[in-house]
Amino acid sequence: MYQFVLITHILAATLWTGGHLLLAFGFLSAALRHRNVALIEAFEQRFEPIGLPALVIQVVSGLWLANALQPDWSRWIGFSDPASSLIFLKLLLLLSTVALAVHARIKLIPNLRLATLPALAWHSRGVTLLSVLFVVAGVGLRTRGFG
Repeated sequence: MYQFVLITHILAATLWTGGHLLLAFGFLSAALRHRNVALIEAFEQRFEPIGLPALVIQVVSGLWLANALQPDWSRWIGFSDPASSLIFLKLLLLLSTVALAVHARIKLIPNLRLATLPALAWHSRGVTLLSVLFVVAGVGLRTRGFG
């Protein structure tokens, strides 16, 4: 069961992180360069039905994997060992991702126009950086830390 959940988690991370890298380095750059909000709207319409379920799958499978690595939930928020530290880091990354995503979904995307495109760009870059850090922390969990 562990391998199935891990593979599912990695596939969902591939979709989420890859989609945000594509947004940040492809669509967002082009939208800013050409001053064309429609590029972002088209990307959002196509990515969201895939990206959001991928994020939910990551969260559910990530919690399952964290429990398998560290069954004592009280140690998830602490630095008692490398696994606990990285689980804590991934929880912080998750909270940060949710905060940026909710703000973008409520404030920026519904009111997206040329004037608000730079703010959305910073949000998107932030989520992209967080998603890459998720991957790095996940590798650390699989390799028992970085030290």
